[in-house]
Amino acid sequence: QVQWVESGGGLVQTGGSLRLSCAVRGGTFNRAMSWFRQTPGKDREEVASINTSGIPWYEGSVKGRFTISRDGARNMYYLQMNNLNPEDTGLYCCNAEGRNWRSTWGPGTEGTVSS
Repeated sequence: QVQWVESGGGLVQTGGSLRLSCAVRGGTFNRAMSWFRQTPGKDREEVASINTSGIPWYEGSVKGRFTISRDGARNMYYLQMNNLNPEDTGLYCCNAEGRNWRSTWGPGTEGTVSS
C-alpha cells in the first residue's frame, strides 16, 4: 500500500487561500485520487477528485473556489483553495477515490478559516 502525506494547512481569514499538498510514498499511484474533509461530528466528506485523465470533480460548495491538480512525475497532488470561509475548516486528507483502493489514512493537514 502507498502512504499519503498531507501538508500545507494553516490558519487564514475568511476570503484567504491555502494550497494543500499530498505526497504519495512507497509506490506509484495510478488511479483516481480524492481530497476529503473531516470536521467534528460529521462524516468524512469528499470535496474534490481527479481521475487518471486529469478530469476533476468538485463538491458543490467548493466548485469555483477549489482546484485539484497533480504532478505525476513527482507523485504529488495539490488542492488550491481560494475565497475560503469558516465552513471550509477541517482536517483535509487525501486517498484513493475508490473505496476498494484506499490505503491507511495519513495524518491529514488542518485548515482553519477564521471569520
